[in-house]
Amino acid sequence: MAVNSFAPHTIPLGLYIHIPWCVKKCPYCDFNSHTLKSSTIPADDYIAALVDNMIQYRPLISDRSISTIFFGGGTPSLLSGKQIDKILQCVRKHYAVDDKVEITLEANPGTVEQQKFIDFFYAGVNRISLGVQSFQDHYLDALGRIHHGDEAKRAIDAAQQAGFNNINIDLMYALPGQSIEDALLDLATAMTFNTPHLSWYQLTIEPNTAFFHKPPIVPTDTHIVDMEIAGHAYLAQQGLASYEISAWSRQPDAQCRHNYQIWQYGDYIGIGAGACGKITQKNAIMRTTQTKHPQNFMRKQHAVNDTIVEPSARLFEYMLNHLRLKEPLYYLDYQARTGGDITAIKAILATLPAGYIVQHPGGFSLTKQGHRFYNDVVSAFL
Repeated sequence: MAVNSFAPHTIPLGLYIHIPWCVKKCPYCDFNSHTLKSSTIPADDYIAALVDNMIQYRPLISDRSISTIFFGGGTPSLLSGKQIDKILQCVRKHYAVDDKVEITLEANPGTVEQQKFIDFFYAGVNRISLGVQSFQDHYLDALGRIHHGDEAKRAIDAAQQAGFNNINIDLMYALPGQSIEDALLDLATAMTFNTPHLSWYQLTIEPNTAFFHKPPIVPTDTHIVDMEIAGHAYLAQQGLASYEISAWSRQPDAQCRHNYQIWQYGDYIGIGAGACGKITQKNAIMRTTQTKHPQNFMRKQHAVNDTIVEPSARLFEYMLNHLRLKEPLYYLDYQARTGGDITAIKAILATLPAGYIVQHPGGFSLTKQGHRFYNDVVSAFL
């Protein structure tokens, strides 16, 4: 049975804040990032535009409160602690914010030192996500990163010394020329810091990137599968649990709440140059998109394509997100979040290869094999 209206107050609401500048754009990056052409960010103008963007979406969320805030980029750690604090003060002025809000800031090990982490901590940031990618210099060079392995180690230590106990380390695998042994060495190095969360994800060659136009030689598919199997076994031995395709945590309360809510087809306001968002209203689901270029954004040219998600598109969107999770997908949740009918889901599930799904009372989940062929499973719902 289809649902004709939604209950937005039952859906978690996050806030994504995009900081679009980087010291140098990485050749694999397809995010909206722009190389900083001067030594300073035009922070005052950008923050003023962020505030204007916040006010623009305020009427759409009524009295709903923000449960997570995520500073992404680009390189948010190019901002100072005072600038992050100013943004957070503006957020609290214009939105209701939960007392136990999770506030994540992405940081590049090449743009931070201990004092900056201290400043972020006192600004109210309570979760740091460090884009390490590898601890081995030759792989970092191949990825075009601006830091070295020792800098990454010092950055993790500096964040811990500053008071952060909720730290994520981002690592990549299937790097150009990477062996299974070197992939495991990166994981082993990360484990020495005993951080509660790890993101371990495959390098993919995306359109409109430097790697797409001049592809590096990466491991074969068979080698990548062997690397994944070895890495997953090692992380499980280290006491980490996989709760999403590329996300691992030592305990449930260390999971990234912001991303977890999005994977559950939750809502998030997206502000900043190129930011995207999803806002559920009583009778519609809206996708929001901001203009990409920072200069245009600072001229208050914000929304470029705020659209309603048609009922025919909600099934694919929901599956694209929720099937990343290792937990079961329940039909009642699907109906509540999308207004869709479960008949179509069951019909598609019947077409999947044997061994891809496990049936549960009121829902289903993907097997290890199903997650390995996640793209194929999701494509079936197009």
